[in-house]
Amino acid sequence: MRVALCQIEVGDDPKENLDRVVSAIAETASTPGGCDLAVFPEASQVRFGNELAEFAEPLTGPWVTAVRDAAREHAVNVVIGVFEPTPDGRVHNTVVGISDTGEIVGSYRKLHLYDAFGDRESERVAPGDRPVVLELAGQRLGIITCYDVRFPELARALVDEGADILVIPAAWAQGVFKEEHWTTLVRARAIENTTWVVAVDKAPDRTPPPRGIPGGVGRSSLIDPMGTVLADLGPFPSVRVLELDPAITPKVRRTLPSLTHRRRDVL
Repeated sequence: MRVALCQIEVGDDPKENLDRVVSAIAETASTPGGCDLAVFPEASQVRFGNELAEFAEPLTGPWVTAVRDAAREHAVNVVIGVFEPTPDGRVHNTVVGISDTGEIVGSYRKLHLYDAFGDRESERVAPGDRPVVLELAGQRLGIITCYDVRFPELARALVDEGADILVIPAAWAQGVFKEEHWTTLVRARAIENTTWVVAVDKAPDRTPPPRGIPGGVGRSSLIDPMGTVLADLGPFPSVRVLELDPAITPKVRRTLPSLTHRRRDVL
């Protein structure tokens, strides 16, 4: 399976961001050997710090429709973060899965909101109400959005629901020790669940957002079920297509059967 980490810049203009997304999809498709799945950051539509409700659209709206068109044109499955409107004037922080035929196969609304490090995501974003596993690119993808990665019970619930791969789109806020937290947490989710992790953060903000904390530390990673970091994109914009071998997972689990050693009678 060929997976693209699409560590793009995300700014204040949804049209410019869409152009970056469409260009990245085309780039992944033109890579020798092609691409099965392209993963983009959380909030690829517009960066945090804007009035998100002004930009939010239903998944049938023009922004997602343009991404669907690009996925179909280039025959690439896509996972990408957007904002949906809600009745109470906030938005849902949503990750949508799009097939290589341009169909929406499902979506996940972020469960855990970033009311930490001086921010209050819950003032602008309404939480989702369920974990989601997407059937995409011939695999079962468990979706974890940014701050969600700090809650290992979500990753474990997704694996229990049959997720083969954990996909983690993010717009990780910058700050003291934040980069260390990001790289440690995404690797921990792979190790403790003996599963692949595809973690894609946006490239770091180069200009201050209109309000709020600058986002993105980069360091998008592909991590195997033993916790080996097979790729780390560093701090700059990058699109990289990598090999992910799902057959490694059962091999690791035969050697390290920790999931079968769980004390369900106690915990």
